Amino acid sequence: MTEAPDIAIIGAGAAGIAAARRLAGSGLSCLLLEALPRPGGRAWTCRAAGMTLDLGCGWLHSAERNPWTRIAEESGFVVDRSPAAWRDQFHDLGFPPAEQRAADQALDRWSGRIADDPPASDRASDALEPGGRWTAYLQAISGYLSGDELERVSARDYAAYDTAATACNWRLPAGYGTLIAASLPASAALRLRTPVEAVALDGRGVALRTALGTLQAQAAIVTVSSTVLAGDAIRWPSALDPWREAASCLPLGANEKLFLEVVGDGPFEPETHVLGDPHDPATGSYYIRPFGLPVIECFLGGAGARAMADRGSAASFARAVDQIATLFGESVRRCLRPLLASDWTGTPSVGGGYSHALPGHAVARAVLARPCDDRLFFAGEATHATDFSTAHGAYQSGIRAAEEAIAALEARGR
Repeated sequence: MTEAPDIAIIGAGAAGIAAARRLAGSGLSCLLLEALPRPGGRAWTCRAAGMTLDLGCGWLHSAERNPWTRIAEESGFVVDRSPAAWRDQFHDLGFPPAEQRAADQALDRWSGRIADDPPASDRASDALEPGGRWTAYLQAISGYLSGDELERVSARDYAAYDTAATACNWRLPAGYGTLIAASLPASAALRLRTPVEAVALDGRGVALRTALGTLQAQAAIVTVSSTVLAGDAIRWPSALDPWREAASCLPLGANEKLFLEVVGDGPFEPETHVLGDPHDPATGSYYIRPFGLPVIECFLGGAGARAMADRGSAASFARAVDQIATLFGESVRRCLRPLLASDWTGTPSVGGGYSHALPGHAVARAVLARPCDDRLFFAGEATHATDFSTAHGAYQSGIRAAEEAIAALEARGR
């Protein structure tokens, strides 16, 4: 590898692309090294059966303050501002209105305790009502939001996100992954299928070993997932042990998606939603015919996503069809066909969905965000104090890390 950029960026997901955007025009050259055969990281828009589908992030959360909203509009992307149907149960199937109200009230009470009277243990589960009827429902919600059970979720961390988030959620018909991948500046060099094997602090700079050779840079911005940073796929210098310990306290939860194609006629109305079973913590959440497309988008989190990793996508497709048929009637089986499935847990350069802090470790986000020796800078959704688990949190962290790197090199007299 002959390139010798001023700054190397490890990972070309939302954080890495944001860092490259900030470096553009700074006078510093940058090179992104990406293990996957595509940019975007956990933002991935696929084409299947002639449709554009997001296998990773799909919603512009907190859209009115989400920087990707502005980037989309400036780049000519259509932003769909239709309200999300998540909180609605189509025709109250399998979830009568009185139960929906009771479940929502249980969620509101639990969220209020987390915010106003958090448990001393910092375990989100310790804010549950003992013997509460809706514990399974709240565990399912935790699966979607954090990818894990409440016993392994920091109450303080959850409250930080919940307080900062808004109820404004918009979408991109062209795909969130399409937008993020298209946002890499032309001035940034990109090498795909180039996983970094080792990182070393070398002289005054950084050495990154890959299968194509060793790259020298004055500094590096590390945007790998917390799973990768804490793991052994990359050999890290011992100076990073505190960062790796922090990453281990911010594990990626289990989050996956399935898409079922709707073939022929069926009772599925566009832009509707059902929860498979509100009394099952592993239940799927089914968004029906988004944008009017003939698909059902199934969200799996926590126990449901882990079951998919353990048993394979075929078993999860079958279970999704079973839940949908229970609600809509057995006749719908004939018009549902497995189409597309994610495998974020099984992707070596990712290793899961998005981060959550373990109880007692919300402070790990600030530790992970610190620069190391003014040569290694850290970005990614796990480093954001409040907007973790989102592409806009990743973006903001990438901007921060790039500015830190620029300041460090200027101080060195670059």
